[in-house]
Amino acid sequence: MALTWKDVIHFSVKGNPVPDNRVEKSEKEWKELLTPEQFRITRKKGTEAPHSGALCSVHDAGKYECICCGTSLFDSSIKFESGTGWPSFTQPIKENAIKYSKDTSFGMTRVEVLCNTCDAHLGHVFPDGPPPSGLRYCINSESMKMTKENDNG
Repeated sequence: MALTWKDVIHFSVKGNPVPDNRVEKSEKEWKELLTPEQFRITRKKGTEAPHSGALCSVHDAGKYECICCGTSLFDSSIKFESGTGWPSFTQPIKENAIKYSKDTSFGMTRVEVLCNTCDAHLGHVFPDGPPPSGLRYCINSESMKMTKENDNG
């Protein structure tokens, strides 16, 4: 069943689905595992410049996984061109893959999306996506790695 904007708001206000597992590391451990840019975006809630991410123009079949913990987040079949300059998806790979949090930074109210396994900042979700869900998950390329369908690892 597809998530809707109502579901997203419910999760951000009432609590998120329980993840399949949790990955927790210290800031020092994350810094050792990630590039400085990956760390800035995923652990410090940064944003990459629009149209700069390596995954913006990738349209191969496969899975998009959290760069921090490897959790599957999105499937290529629900990726679409939003024209925003960031990879965009209509749904997470499964309901409990994503954590939702109200974000009031920069003088606006948005819904931040994080990896539900390790709390990595991924981007934001908006209610202006294509049917049937109407959702647009706007995700930083630096927050993910893409595993092509024919890859073995």
